[in-house]
This record gives sequence, structure tokens and C-alpha cells, in this order.
Amino acid sequence: MSVSARLLLLLLCVETFVLAVLEVFFLPLRLDGTLLPRWGDIQFPITIGVAIVTTPMLVLSAAGLGRSLRVAAAPLAVWALTVFVTLFFEPGGQYMLLDDWRTLMLFAGGALPGAVAVGAVMGRHARERVPGTHG
Repeated sequence: MSVSARLLLLLLCVETFVLAVLEVFFLPLRLDGTLLPRWGDIQFPITIGVAIVTTPMLVLSAAGLGRSLRVAAAPLAVWALTVFVTLFFEPGGQYMLLDDWRTLMLFAGGALPGAVAVGAVMGRHARERVPGTHG
């Protein structure tokens, strides 16, 4: 892996870290008039949608940088570790972990599409190793 590819992978991992922290911090958003408009005090976990879209994009971007599965899975590992640490080890003694469906959906919304993207990269690498199967 070249130096520029390593630098780009590091940049992708930093971007993944920042996205994961923001997804956890904005997970408790509500339509209660405080930050968002007042609309019946409805829970509005938009960051779950952000995780669903961005995690596989980051995995596929990392897969384009190198041939290793570790390179492709690095953003997913950074995302999962960041979400776990941010939810359970919040500085100041307050936990960001919500004891409802939003926390589970954040984990599922980020980890499952990211894992599917890692599986797609694994399949592509396996297909390229078998003679006569690349298109």
C-alpha cells in the first residue's frame, strides 16, 4: 500500500470517527422545540439514517484503497469501537446510552450495512482469485 493510500485510509478513519461521535450525540433528538421545531415531542433519530448510508460508503471507499480485507473493514471497526466507547464511557460521568429502541437501531443501522459492504468486498476478492470468473 502506498503512502498516499495509507494517508487516505487514515483520513477515512478520522471521518468515520467524527461521524460516529456525531451520530451518538444527536441520537436523542426530538421534535420538541428545543433544537428542532415543535411537533408533538416525537423522537427524531435522523442519525440512524446517516449511519445506514455512510458506513457502507466508507467501507467501499476504503476497499478501493487496497487489496487487503483489513483495509476495507477498518472504517467499520473504527465506527463500532467509537460508538461503543462513546455510549458507555462518556466523559463527565453521564452516559449517552439510551435504554430504548434508538440505541439498538443505531448499532444495527451502522453495523449491518457496513458488514454487508465488507462481505461484498470479500466476495469480490474471492471471485478475482478464482480463474475464469472475472468479468
